[in-house]
Amino acid sequence: MASQLRLGSALALVTGAGSGIGRAISVRLAREGAAVAACDLDGAAAEKTVRLLGGPGSEEGAPRGAHAAFQTDVSEAGAARRLLEQVQARLSRPPSVVVSCAGITRDEFLLHMSEDDWDKVIAVNLKGIFLVTQAAAQALVSNGCHGSIINISSIVGKVGNVGQTNYAASKAGVIGLTQTIARELGRHGIRCNSVLPGFIATPMTQKMPQKVLDKVTGMIPMGHMGDPEDVADVVAFLASEDSGYITGASVEVTGGLFM
Repeated sequence: MASQLRLGSALALVTGAGSGIGRAISVRLAREGAAVAACDLDGAAAEKTVRLLGGPGSEEGAPRGAHAAFQTDVSEAGAARRLLEQVQARLSRPPSVVVSCAGITRDEFLLHMSEDDWDKVIAVNLKGIFLVTQAAAQALVSNGCHGSIINISSIVGKVGNVGQTNYAASKAGVIGLTQTIARELGRHGIRCNSVLPGFIATPMTQKMPQKVLDKVTGMIPMGHMGDPEDVADVVAFLASEDSGYITGASVEVTGGLFM
């Protein structure tokens, strides 16, 4: 299946690459032939991801080109700009594929949610995507390069979820941000799409009580939670030339939940 997509010699920047969906995306894009710049707030986790991708010093897989790990707080403007500078300095070009997967939760009911928990989630999940996308787009446009930007939103951003006012708002914002970026950057040959995962088996969902997981699973028409690889498959398609006429789209990966 890996040989069917057309990623060529793309350079892909993936934020939130240290675990879960971000790691699965990094592995899939590398398998497709892309060089991967794996970024995470946890630098050691990003390094672990890079060791899974193949290449000099890797523990698994066949060599697929130069991969590199970066430690960055995407919610800080200076850090986001430095990340793009570091990626270009290390890998000699701006990333033509940008996947913003970094995200956090600070769940609480609206009546009890603190301003700090609201601000932290918005800062990482929404502002972080804005900052990384802006820096990457500026680099692509200034170098006359085409590209594909893929933002990881959530089905919760479309339908809401009890106890996740901040998270749902941030993910809804990602959808609107993505559609606007698609309108603005299309003339530069840069596409921008969002992916809306449902309930995926990741470290984030593993924190949920078992009775909640059982209830959610019972609501999914396909009868089971998704795997990170299910999301990675869609991202790989959107990153490739096979989706060359798709921009501004929101692709749900939910097993039919909330359809």
